[in-house]
Amino acid sequence: MPVVRLRSALGAVGSRAVGRGTVTELVVTLNVILMLTTLPDEDAAEKLSSTALEAHLAACVTRLGPVHSQYHWQGRIESSDEVQLLFKTSLARAAELEQFIQTQHPYDTPEILSWQVTASNAYGQWVNAETQRPIHV
Repeated sequence: MPVVRLRSALGAVGSRAVGRGTVTELVVTLNVILMLTTLPDEDAAEKLSSTALEAHLAACVTRLGPVHSQYHWQGRIESSDEVQLLFKTSLARAAELEQFIQTQHPYDTPEILSWQVTASNAYGQWVNAETQRPIHV
């Protein structure tokens, strides 16, 4: 049976027939953005993640690591122990989060990788609710 999907800024909305066409189920998925960056140590990671959460730029930040990175830098191959942070944010706040990481990051050229994922309905709603811009009265 065919699945129809419509895209909007909030995500994909689809309708699909189930069984013999007697039951129709509405499928709603909200897009979530994952954004990854690497920091030099736990203190820098804690500061960046806490500040982003306080500003509601992310609903959740997962600390990954420690990790060991090898990379080209200024004509040499370097190696260092680092901490990765994985931010979960909404499509609406992704650009702001990227700019925030860029300006607050201790590295001159921070790693900022992002990709859009399809989340479960409940998780997507939670991410979008937690990353609403605060209302100033």
